[in-house]
Amino acid sequence: MRLEGKVALITGAARGIGRGIALRFAHEGARVGVLDLRECDSQAVVDEIRSFGGQALALGADVRDEAQVNAAVAALRERFGPVTVLVNNAAVMPAGRLHETSPADFERCIAVNLRGAYLVSRAVIPDMLAVGRGSIIHMASVTGVLGLPGLAVYSATKGALIALARAMSTDYAPCGIRVNAVSPGTIDSPMLHDFIAAQSDPEAVRQQFDQVHPIGRVGTIEEVANVCLFLASDEASFVTGANFQVDGGVGVKGQQPSDQPQGCP
Repeated sequence: MRLEGKVALITGAARGIGRGIALRFAHEGARVGVLDLRECDSQAVVDEIRSFGGQALALGADVRDEAQVNAAVAALRERFGPVTVLVNNAAVMPAGRLHETSPADFERCIAVNLRGAYLVSRAVIPDMLAVGRGSIIHMASVTGVLGLPGLAVYSATKGALIALARAMSTDYAPCGIRVNAVSPGTIDSPMLHDFIAAQSDPEAVRQQFDQVHPIGRVGTIEEVANVCLFLASDEASFVTGANFQVDGGVGVKGQQPSDQPQGCP
């Protein structure tokens, strides 16, 4: 029960890494707000949490929309009390080099990945200030540290989240609020499955993803959730402004399967 007494909000929590974090936090005693674009999708995760005796609330909101975000946070506060843990996980990942990325995809990626983190953080920080404690975790990516081809805009937003965590940590450390980033490498998640399925040879691409990691495989959702659990808990009371790369050593090796030369044009 490492999160007993804490109220946690996880965005993009209906599937993948967000769902894994919501389940892990609930198992550790947190009362969890499961936020996703559609409340019906969030409810499925809430039902899972309640099946093992956890407490959770399904929330539907577009993280790009300030009014929807504020309404969701208010609903969570009314049900469980002040929010003291936030995981900004909601994200989209348009693929392509910069000139191949449409303005619409660019705007959507910036709005969901970066503006969303800003709006949700802004909505919960008054709760944390009022109680004098809190933990905010921005879900970044190893792409925000390494220069990987075909993910220019996505990488830019993830690098921005790492910088945002560092800057916020200096602003709020005196107030008892810790802010950190988690940068997963390749994780066996629905986002990875969607990416691989779109390739001309999905099986070969999956094998490349496994082989490129010094640890010999891609990561699991549970492994990312465990790092988030540490950062959300009081065990990380002296940790702020950090970026945790959960990437199986890819950040050290510095390559991914997508590093194959693409040629020009």
